[in-house]
Amino acid sequence: MIQDLWVNSWITVLLIGILTWGLMLWCIIAYRRRKNDTGYPRQLSYNLPIEIFYTAVPLVLVLTFFTFADSTEKSINAKVESELVVDVRAKQWAWDYNYTYGGQEKYDATVQAHLTGKEGVEDTLPTLYLPVGKSVTLELNSRDVIHSFWVPAFLQKMDMFPGHTNYIYLTPQVEGRFDGKCAELCGEYHSEMLFNVEVVSEEEFLDQLALMKDGHIGEEQDRKPGEVNQASAHATEGK
Repeated sequence: MIQDLWVNSWITVLLIGILTWGLMLWCIIAYRRRKNDTGYPRQLSYNLPIEIFYTAVPLVLVLTFFTFADSTEKSINAKVESELVVDVRAKQWAWDYNYTYGGQEKYDATVQAHLTGKEGVEDTLPTLYLPVGKSVTLELNSRDVIHSFWVPAFLQKMDMFPGHTNYIYLTPQVEGRFDGKCAELCGEYHSEMLFNVEVVSEEEFLDQLALMKDGHIGEEQDRKPGEVNQASAHATEGK
């Protein structure tokens, strides 16, 4: 749906652009100044039908684009009961994952990535595991400041706010590794707040769950509001 909205929007605006450029070129040629012309052409202060036209048409276009975009957004954000629920908790500058699947509760508390430039460092990034073909709900939370969960291959980006949960609903269709990152400037090591998404078979997913710790690491690890202000003050002093 996102791809269709994007492609069809571009086709529409391209056609409008071609029409607009064609009309501009026609005006340049049809109303160009001839050799024998003297003085100025007849001056018009306004043309009411044309002014109504170029006010109404853009308004209709904006409303049309809005309607399709709003319909698509509501469809992809409609709440569904998923087979897997992952509580994703962003923190400076890593990620915690709480998995609820098939009656199991597991968690993986990761640490900040360190981009040394050496080959293979990507394999050490925090990894979110998802089973292919299973419906997934991602509950997006922040432990400290505003972050943003972005996996370009998923065609969705969602901000993460302290004290508020946002949701992404999806069903991974293809196995493989996909890049993820925080897309909101969140402090000194924002550029290293990267992660991998591994879409694997259900068997491999269960194997990965077995390696994780039992339970749920939740709000008890969140930074308190006073701590956030204190950390910001220290960062400012350091600069």
